[in-house]
Amino acid sequence: MFHRTVSRSLAVAASSVVGISAATYYGRNNKEGSGGGLPQEPWSNVDKPLPTRAEMFREIERRIGLHSTRNKKNGGAAENNDYDKDDKDDDKFDLLVIGGGATGSGVALDAQTRGLKTILVERDDFASGTSSKSTKLVHGGVRYLEKAVFNLDYGQLKLVFEALKERKVLLQNAPHLSHVLMIATPCYEWYEVPYYWAGMKAYDLVAGTSALTFSSFATSSRTIMEFPTVAKRKVLIDDEEEARKIRERDDVDEILSTEEPTMGKSLKGSVLYSDGQFDDARLNVALAVTAAHAGAVVLNHCSVVDLLKDDDVNREKVTGAILKDEETGKTHAVRAKVIVNCAGPFADDVRALDDPSKATKEKKMVSPSLGTHVVLPKYYVPEKFGMIIPKTKDGRVVFLLPWLDHAVAGTTDIALKPGEKTPKEPLATQDEVDYILETIAPYLALQPHRQEVLSVWSGARPLAKDPTKTNSSDLSRDHVIAKETPSDVIVVAGGKWTTYRLMAEETVDFVLKTMRESGENVNAIASCRTSNMGVIGAHGHKDSLSASVAQSGGDGFGGSNPDPDVSRHLATSYGDRAMAVASLASFAGLEKRLHPNVPVIEAEVVYAARAEFCRSASDFLARRSRMAFLDVQASEMATNRVVELLAKELKWGWRRRRAETKKTKEFLKSFRAS
Repeated sequence: MFHRTVSRSLAVAASSVVGISAATYYGRNNKEGSGGGLPQEPWSNVDKPLPTRAEMFREIERRIGLHSTRNKKNGGAAENNDYDKDDKDDDKFDLLVIGGGATGSGVALDAQTRGLKTILVERDDFASGTSSKSTKLVHGGVRYLEKAVFNLDYGQLKLVFEALKERKVLLQNAPHLSHVLMIATPCYEWYEVPYYWAGMKAYDLVAGTSALTFSSFATSSRTIMEFPTVAKRKVLIDDEEEARKIRERDDVDEILSTEEPTMGKSLKGSVLYSDGQFDDARLNVALAVTAAHAGAVVLNHCSVVDLLKDDDVNREKVTGAILKDEETGKTHAVRAKVIVNCAGPFADDVRALDDPSKATKEKKMVSPSLGTHVVLPKYYVPEKFGMIIPKTKDGRVVFLLPWLDHAVAGTTDIALKPGEKTPKEPLATQDEVDYILETIAPYLALQPHRQEVLSVWSGARPLAKDPTKTNSSDLSRDHVIAKETPSDVIVVAGGKWTTYRLMAEETVDFVLKTMRESGENVNAIASCRTSNMGVIGAHGHKDSLSASVAQSGGDGFGGSNPDPDVSRHLATSYGDRAMAVASLASFAGLEKRLHPNVPVIEAEVVYAARAEFCRSASDFLARRSRMAFLDVQASEMATNRVVELLAKELKWGWRRRRAETKKTKEFLKSFRAS
């Protein structure tokens, strides 16, 4: 009786609170995009080459030379000119973006396409941190909606509204890297059916015109037909001995047993809803590459080692940064009118360059937590259906999703201890792996075990607090954009992948406001265009692309010796650039897979070095391909060949090759549980 009451209450609350707020919010904010396909951009031309790293540094040196010349002419004082769009000899960039994750790359693309002269620097590689270690969902956040309803929290509801609108934009702007995924919520109690059904209908209502498909109820027979590995009966693992058996099981007959269970709650059906799914790291790389094609200076493996303060009026204002090329060790003094800190979980490290006290517990802006995911063989989930376990024994949400012909399960949420430094390469623990396996086990007919885990990764999720607010304990799941005083550095922190574009738009709007306040004339700067702007690879993408790729693949993976997995992988990873990769493979004889278990071919290594800023074997294995995330053992076996191909393309000597091999194998250890 209690559960029926809760279900009815939830349905009523969802309808009233969400319905009223939806009408209010959409009346103000839900403006339709232009539709009708993506407009053509300079990077729509597949033959346009990517500016090289050397060209990027030459542009930096050119501006440094201009600054020195102007200093001499002005007797040592830097000239403070108003913004002039036609002044191509300005010694300053308009904007310096520190951090090449989703937010930083999105800011760089937005700013450059509006007309701001932008430089983006990343100390490691694009998406090397949080942005490559998500759950791979483009979603509004079902659990945020639940909190909004139960707590009557408009702030949480606003998060869901914005995310659902941005979900549609992301799917539109990167169609080759994203798609719609159906997700099932299995119900083993009758009260769960109306409870989850009401919640998902509220999700539909909030989505409004941004909805992908409407949620629905599937009977137990249909659920089993669509999701053959779902458990017909749910048996909770309360016994520690049974949990131990799952962790240590190694009998194949026991693992694959088809014996019908006789204990536990029977499957009553499932509530189905849709969300988006994407390749996070490749989208991040695409954003950075697109920004470079748009004219931005874009550099990975280039760190900020110090901040410059040489403004004649405000001696505390940050006017630039000392950049260090991590490949050569050379430093460069770069000046910009505005500096934006988008370093994610490492934002406080950048803040400490301005004021070391900002690294203390009391003044920190970011409070990261670590989340772990595990990868299992693809037979655990059907190709087009995922599963959500909406409430675990400790109140978390766990997903089991198909992704790149594998199954991904997660995540955990482990807060760092006070004062603990955010690790650059977080390590998942065996306890976290066991927790995930034990959580999904009752919902599956096949019982997962440790030996099936192909890869594990852990990422730092930054919760942010606004440094300008007095209540320092108030952490937000929304993003925070704040200008620090007296440095005038803009810090962007928090948020989620789905809303990266909105965060970038709001950040660049804030940048322009800051420039106006400092006396710059920015009237010639255009408004934001990224709500209908395809990333590189999007414009020529079509459903038949994988067939065209197979035709261009020669005998290696097309023609008379087809390998449809490779053709499909190239089409969904590169979009309209897949034809260039296929042609390179055919003409250069680089059609062979790097490992039989993963459809990644040798030509991709060379293409990544030429057209995607790939500078190391780790860059390729983890973020140009996703081999490290999918199968760490396969990546370890492919390392020597990847190094060999990169060495030839980037002209490495034998010492660099040997060091690179050692460094890569050490890096791959982070994809195993400690």
